Amino acid sequence: MKVIINTPNAPAPIGPYSQAVIAGNLLFVSGQIPMNPATGELVMDDIKTETKQVMENIKAILTEAGVGFGNIVKTSIFLTDMQNFAQVNEVYGTYFTSDFPARETVQVAGLPKGVNVEISVTALI
Repeated sequence: MKVIINTPNAPAPIGPYSQAVIAGNLLFVSGQIPMNPATGELVMDDIKTETKQVMENIKAILTEAGVGFGNIVKTSIFLTDMQNFAQVNEVYGTYFTSDFPARETVQVAGLPKGVNVEISVTALI
């Protein structure tokens, strides 16, 4: 059985998918981009600002599911330019304190709406 997680505090899906799905004791959060959920506008000032918005969107979904960043076991970071890795990592790291999740970071040719970073996570419920 699966449970769909949806919150107005994170961007609405821009396609046929859910913000997150609970299956068993796992929460699968769809890739989040730097979109302000209140305005629907992209936050594209710089890569740090983009990453912060992505992480805040993830936080809103985790909160709706009743968990936090400490529950995350796996993250996937997608970048359009690996030169942004250090800055993304700097912001990303402020959301975790210990027992860091497993992670991969990959460079891709493009991301939805022309953004520079997208992050998805899997967490324990």
